[in-house]
Amino acid sequence: MTEGPAHRPAHQAVISSSPRRASDIVVRPPTSRRDRARFLRFPWRVYAGDPVWVPPLLHDLRTVLAPSHPFHAHADVQCFIAVRGDEVVGRIAGIVNHAHVEFHDERAGFFGLFESLNDEEVARALLGTVETWLRERDMHIIRGPFNLSTNDELWSPGVLIDGSHRPPVVLMGHTPPWYADLIAGAGYEKSKDLLAYWIADNVQPTERLARSIDRIQERSGIRIRSLDMKRLDAEVAVIQEIYNSAWERNWGFVPMREAEIAHLAKQLKPVVNPELCVIAEAGDEPVGFGLALPDFNQALRHMNGRLFPLGLFKLLWYRRRIDAARVLTLGIRQGYRNRGLDAMINLHLFRRGAVAGFPRGECSWILEDNWDMRRGLERLGAVADKTYRVFEKRLAS
Repeated sequence: MTEGPAHRPAHQAVISSSPRRASDIVVRPPTSRRDRARFLRFPWRVYAGDPVWVPPLLHDLRTVLAPSHPFHAHADVQCFIAVRGDEVVGRIAGIVNHAHVEFHDERAGFFGLFESLNDEEVARALLGTVETWLRERDMHIIRGPFNLSTNDELWSPGVLIDGSHRPPVVLMGHTPPWYADLIAGAGYEKSKDLLAYWIADNVQPTERLARSIDRIQERSGIRIRSLDMKRLDAEVAVIQEIYNSAWERNWGFVPMREAEIAHLAKQLKPVVNPELCVIAEAGDEPVGFGLALPDFNQALRHMNGRLFPLGLFKLLWYRRRIDAARVLTLGIRQGYRNRGLDAMINLHLFRRGAVAGFPRGECSWILEDNWDMRRGLERLGAVADKTYRVFEKRLAS
């Protein structure tokens, strides 16, 4: 849980390991085996008794934080724990994503993996430590929480502003109601809101709308096909190219590199339903894609963060009861936007999902100002019912 191998001057490891004190709170890197375990397990204290929290897989968190993960080839990450006496009261990670700095020409760093007791002093100590760490690396803005980036998400960015009535779906986050106040109280302002749209199992697109979308698709000659798992490497390359082209002007976007998408494909291969991952083609040219996953959080909530020794059996047992899905990404090439292609893909996924046993689900996350996507989902009957907020703050020199 130390900085990644790239872009790290030799002196910075010494500076970042200096504790920062706030009253009786000490914030320091988790250098011992015991501290690393406490960093990983701290959320179990925060969410004790929360009926909708889904414990994350500890294996996934360890994998993303390991120096061998492809994210660390272009990023520095430093984890911290806040300790009062011998009691861990919070955790956080500082992140410098050099790919973001270069692509956006913006000296912005990030904080992530933020968890805290409902204690302003703890939150200020954690955030202040990361602010100092980022200033030492010549960052001018801090933004977050990101966990760890939009391409390497353990769960979604932001803290939950509303929508705690329903458990988070796969790869989406859940936070206590006090996190937004703690972060705002440390001098942070809203950067962007991210929305999650829900489609209930009793909601159907109107026949008139469905016929209209089908006519547009027929006239356009667009064909939507399922992912070919026998040609997975080639299919992944197609998706990477469309993704990087389609999202390049989006807030928070950083081009996905080959190593990152290969790692992601390896992770998703065991859980992808090919019927829910589709590629749209105009003739022989791939022009769009959509990816939905069964909501594995319905199974993961029974595993308490562990695959072994019994978690794997629980996963196999409960996955048979999954009845919802999440549409987690949709991309359309320049030149094919505003032609109804997003509606075609969403309607296709809606229909295939119902046949596959997922009659309801979530489309997330959607930028608050992505009105084309929002209106398209609302026409299909989706309702915005969760809001996640990302904060930011200028860093004084």
